[in-house]
Amino acid sequence: MLHHRIHPLAPDADWVVLVHGAGGSSSIWFRQTRAYAREFNLLLVDLRGHGGSAGASAGREGTHYTFEDVSRDILEVLDHLEIERAHFVGISLGCLIIRTLAEIAPERVQSMVLGGAIARLGLPSRVLVLLGNALKRVVPFMWLYRLYAWILLPRKGHAESRLIFVREARKLARSEFLRWFRLTMELRPILRLFEERDVGIPTLYLMGDEDHMFLPAARNLARRHRRSVLRVIDRCGHVCNIQSPDLFNALSLEFLKDPAGAVAEAT
Repeated sequence: MLHHRIHPLAPDADWVVLVHGAGGSSSIWFRQTRAYAREFNLLLVDLRGHGGSAGASAGREGTHYTFEDVSRDILEVLDHLEIERAHFVGISLGCLIIRTLAEIAPERVQSMVLGGAIARLGLPSRVLVLLGNALKRVVPFMWLYRLYAWILLPRKGHAESRLIFVREARKLARSEFLRWFRLTMELRPILRLFEERDVGIPTLYLMGDEDHMFLPAARNLARRHRRSVLRVIDRCGHVCNIQSPDLFNALSLEFLKDPAGAVAEAT
């Protein structure tokens, strides 16, 4: 089972589950934990091979992961804790795990906050994915990770987010990096599916206005899908929960307290 931490508030309070991206850990939510725990029961998970779950994949050298695999890991934790339904908040690739979870178990998902959501791969992104997969076994994985960090977070104001992004990745074993990086080859078909299928769950896309790779696609999804709303944080890049934590917390908590009302107001 995944390593996880809980911050219980009250038996009748809703649960919020925080899902980090590839290469991170639950520690990247350090600027959300206190604010969220004042309002909700809070569950933080470390995905396979990350953080406290680093030993969960021991002996799986030949194993390939799928988005469904890593999503069902979270469902296992919910079952263990007897959490029937929860709100889910994700960042970057964590948003795709939440969206996959909404496909396979929609009854468990009250609402979704998708921060720095990966919504579509443009031509530059596709080239990077193909290049990375071609080089991943011959180039030190931290070189690739630093390259992606600079591409995703290129501006001076993104420096702290970029440093945290790279620092957390250093804790990832090379074998785990290869398993997770292989998931990028699944991105195009799964993103196409998510674009075409509207699960009808209240969803907040929370994006930085400097998230040049993914903001346009998030705008499109928020327009196309019912019960979805977009909020854009000024002067902020891809990892918006770290770069603009106060606004991230305020906007996401406002949504989580009344997802249906937030969607109705936006439409």
